Amino acid sequence: MSGPTQCFGPRGVRRGAALTLVFASVLATAAVTGALPRGSAKSEDFATRSVASTVDRDEVAAAAARAVADGKSGKEAAEEVVSRSGDRWGAVYDERQYEEFEQALDGSYTGVGIAAKRSADGLVEVARVQPGGPADRAGIEPGDLLRTVDGHRVDRRPVAEVVALLRGDRTEAAAGSTVVLGVERGAGLRTETLRRARLTTEAVTVRRIGPTRPASSTSPDSSDSSDSSDSSDSSGSSGAVMIEVDSFTRGSGAKVRDAVRDAPSDAGVLLDLRGNSGGLVTEAVTAASAFLDGGLVATYDVHGEQRALYAQPGGDTDRPLVVLIDGGTMSAAELLTGALQDRGRAVTVGSRTFGKGSVQMPSKLPGGSVAELTVGHYRTPAGRGVDGRGITPDLAVGSGAEQRAETVLSGLGGGS
Repeated sequence: MSGPTQCFGPRGVRRGAALTLVFASVLATAAVTGALPRGSAKSEDFATRSVASTVDRDEVAAAAARAVADGKSGKEAAEEVVSRSGDRWGAVYDERQYEEFEQALDGSYTGVGIAAKRSADGLVEVARVQPGGPADRAGIEPGDLLRTVDGHRVDRRPVAEVVALLRGDRTEAAAGSTVVLGVERGAGLRTETLRRARLTTEAVTVRRIGPTRPASSTSPDSSDSSDSSDSSDSSGSSGAVMIEVDSFTRGSGAKVRDAVRDAPSDAGVLLDLRGNSGGLVTEAVTAASAFLDGGLVATYDVHGEQRALYAQPGGDTDRPLVVLIDGGTMSAAELLTGALQDRGRAVTVGSRTFGKGSVQMPSKLPGGSVAELTVGHYRTPAGRGVDGRGITPDLAVGSGAEQRAETVLSGLGGGS
């Protein structure tokens, strides 16, 4: 994963933030969207807003009810109230959109299987292609440039907008609908017509990095016939393990925990959260528990009431850990980063994170739509607010961040 990517995750509409951080009751419900919010979250360094500045749920519900009673769209009426409120993360979704979001929490989405990023030349480049997806079957490869989508030039358009076009967000395109791509590879430009499909993603991938360390040598007189010999001792062990987490969908936290438990005892971990747009906070807390022995992960407020999130005891607190972050690291991924950084558990490498630390709560409106409204903000264990600020890495690196992170991990004794 190189550079911030807008990747395989859930569909979205233009009002939302990718995989928003949502609390309901005891973090029982979460909603997901897939595009960047109104305005530029990177261009302003505003203070964390008070809860009083957000829209009132009753006002939104009342507007929807009046519209429905008059035979009008409750969703549109609610959207107007949210738009006037200044709640930059607030959004209103119809039933179909919200169903999509719920499915996205299970790692399912409608699209063509392309992860895109900004190239060094400022163009839109294919970062990854999902195996077996429409793009893969069409022969599209990482490194290809996306020049047009349905005849519209996308060379300099924001990556999030290009991804929205690929998915058909604005037209609510369904699986089976088509999208025509202008793809450039080298000096050649070709046109590919892809049919969108319902796809599933693997939120967590694990791989070995760095050179393999040889097994300890044995003396000529020693026996090597033990039936219980450790395979890592006999064949050497990897210098380190990279755990890439694209988003915190259901089950992703347990996969991180299992990957840490299964790693060789002498291997460090490089936790790659670049381009991770967030997701279910419960999964981020589970991931934090893989590296912490209990203790505070974050605090948050809901309508002024202070609450806290704690890691489970028994995590691996000795294994060297480096966390890779960038401007695409958002929401629940920032919560995890802040916890590991404040607790002194990891060295963070990369660039400042997105800065999405607000808390949204979904509620059903008259007419069947769902309003997702900001009700508070979370803070790291040291009390730092993230919303609008992001998290600054311990080691700021632009290009070559992964290589620098591996060097840092090696210096910590984690191999690579």
